Amino acid sequence: MPDGSRPPVGHSSALMTLPNAITFARLCAVPAAIYLVLHEQFPAAFWLFLGAGASDAVDGWLARRQGTTYIGAVLDPLADKALLMAMYVVLSVVHVLPDWLAIMVVFRDLVIMGGVLVLNLLGQPPAIKPLMISKLNTVLQIVLVAAALLLAGLGRHADVMLAVLTWMVAISTTVSGAAYIVRATRR
Repeated sequence: MPDGSRPPVGHSSALMTLPNAITFARLCAVPAAIYLVLHEQFPAAFWLFLGAGASDAVDGWLARRQGTTYIGAVLDPLADKALLMAMYVVLSVVHVLPDWLAIMVVFRDLVIMGGVLVLNLLGQPPAIKPLMISKLNTVLQIVLVAAALLLAGLGRHADVMLAVLTWMVAISTTVSGAAYIVRATRR
């Protein structure tokens, strides 16, 4: 580590491991996914998004077997958030998802990341442990993006399932964000 300190227990300081390379490739897929959606290449974007999801599962499995690294612990959630936030923004730009939902999803993540940063600056680093509602929210966000890409690829922009998923994501995003704020203020 640059400051000479040691990585957290259970983390290696190795930089380029196979799980980290897979995670880095997923991060590099974000611009490609944005490009595909902006050019309305929805089937290709759908398969890229599914591939990114599969790579997340594979690098997680490999990291558990080989041991996690400090860089992997930072890079993995960054790659996941970058892809999801980018997909919400770009899908709203091309009018597949509502803009208000993209704003809500991105704002929630920025508030959480900002809260973590502020607590770190105050010398009170939070324990990064996702809440159950946050895990549900992430699953719903992923399912909505996959469904939106698939349906857009099939030429079906207005779909009841998409509308239901949109509201489920909106509700879980609101509840999850509020739960993090409540947890942070109780510290």
